[in-house]
Amino acid sequence: MVLSTGTNKIITAVFISGTGSNLKSLIKFSKFKKSPISIKLIITNNKLAKGLKYGKIFKIKKKIINFKNKEIAEKKIINELKRNKIELICLAGFMKIFSKNFIKNFKGKILNIHPSLLPKYKGLNTHQRAIENKDKYSGCTVHFVNSKLDSGKIILQKKVKILKKDTPDSLSKRILTQEHKLYPKAILKVFNL
Repeated sequence: MVLSTGTNKIITAVFISGTGSNLKSLIKFSKFKKSPISIKLIITNNKLAKGLKYGKIFKIKKKIINFKNKEIAEKKIINELKRNKIELICLAGFMKIFSKNFIKNFKGKILNIHPSLLPKYKGLNTHQRAIENKDKYSGCTVHFVNSKLDSGKIILQKKVKILKKDTPDSLSKRILTQEHKLYPKAILKVFNL
C-alpha cells in the first residue's frame, strides 16, 4: 500500500466487539503527526461493547451491525465503508469472521491483531492453551486478513515470556499492553514509514 503524498491520512475503520482497548490505542496513535491513519468509523457487532464510548469521547462515527444474517450484515458494512470512503480496516478484538467475498472486496486492506504468536493458537482461548502446553513464550501478532482464520501474512509479532505464576487473565493483561504498542508499529511498517 502506498501512502498518498501530502497530509492526507488513510481513512480507517476500526472493528470491535468488546472493551476497545486496542481501539483507544489506535485512536491515540492516529492523533500523532507521523501516523498515516485517521479513524473515521467504529463498527461493532455488539451494542453493549464498552469500546463504543471512545466513539463518543473522540467524536468518531459509530455503527452497530446485527450479525444474525451474515450476508445482510456484510452488505450493510460494505455500504457503510464505501459511504465513509474507508481505505483501511483494523480489526481489534472483533469476534466475527468475514466471508471470502467480503475479504475479496478489501484484499490487502484488512489488518487484525491476534493474542498469540501465530501460526500457534489460532482462534480463541489462546492464553489458556499456551499455559496448558507449558510454552515458555506467548505474545501477539498483527497480520493481514485472508479467508482462513488467523492465517494471513504476518506483519509484526511481539514475544511475551510466560511466568510460572501466570493465569490466562494475568498473561492476557501483559500481552494486551504489548498489543497496544505493536498495532501502531505494524501500521507504520505496512505503509513503509
